[in-house]
Amino acid sequence: MKTDRAISINLATTRQVWGFAEAVDGCLKAGITAISPWRDQIAAIGLDEAARIVRDNKIQVTGVCRGGMFPAETAAGRQAQIDDNLHAIDEAAALNADCLVLVVGGLPGSSKDLVGARQMVTDGIAAMLPHAKASGVKLAIEPLHPMYAADRACINTIDQALDVCEVLGETVGVAIDVYHVWWDPQLANAIARAGRMNRIFAHHICDWLVPTKDMLLDRGMMGDGVIDLPGIRKMVEDAGFFGPQEVEIFSQDNWWKRPGDEVLGVIKERVASVC
Repeated sequence: MKTDRAISINLATTRQVWGFAEAVDGCLKAGITAISPWRDQIAAIGLDEAARIVRDNKIQVTGVCRGGMFPAETAAGRQAQIDDNLHAIDEAAALNADCLVLVVGGLPGSSKDLVGARQMVTDGIAAMLPHAKASGVKLAIEPLHPMYAADRACINTIDQALDVCEVLGETVGVAIDVYHVWWDPQLANAIARAGRMNRIFAHHICDWLVPTKDMLLDRGMMGDGVIDLPGIRKMVEDAGFFGPQEVEIFSQDNWWKRPGDEVLGVIKERVASVC
């Protein structure tokens, strides 16, 4: 029987109609008490004010989006990315976030060295670890669909992410976003492995539309596409993760054009009926 799991709203889902404060108000009105904001949304209102809103309303922050983007053509460029990630850790700590989500970055410049890019990712996260541990912030690598390997994320499967976790230790885990991993023939085994390692830090949901008109900005509402959401949810729960399902929908031609209250209403209905 399906267990009752809370909903978190990744604030990308309503970013075109609500800022940070408006999104929190809308979520509370809908009975949703967990969010995952993006760093530009935090910056727009100011970290102190964002932290006050979270604290005063007893909001759970399931993640801060995003750190990462480690590969760069020069040592100075790589260090600049690490420095920015240290600031991201501070922001996640101030919001008492469950994790800082890492979209790790792709090939730097005109490079074709995918193995080298992945090593830059491991080295970059390693450089963050002392500050993350001191701040009590978990780091969640989010594997992205292989279509993003060149420009956004050279880590594309849960197993690849877990290999990095094994090198770096327990502070580093994974954010499982169904949009990016649903296709993986090793998905069940990979999620079970993540569970054995106690490394599932977040579970993001949406749907894959057929046809998809834009690979970045045309994610579907749950139930409108082909992802086996209940099946993946069972894998995640069997692996021991029962945190909120975080709804993250980029939808420039559909859901981003709708009122936030309407979007949240549909999300609640779909999570109850198809997830």
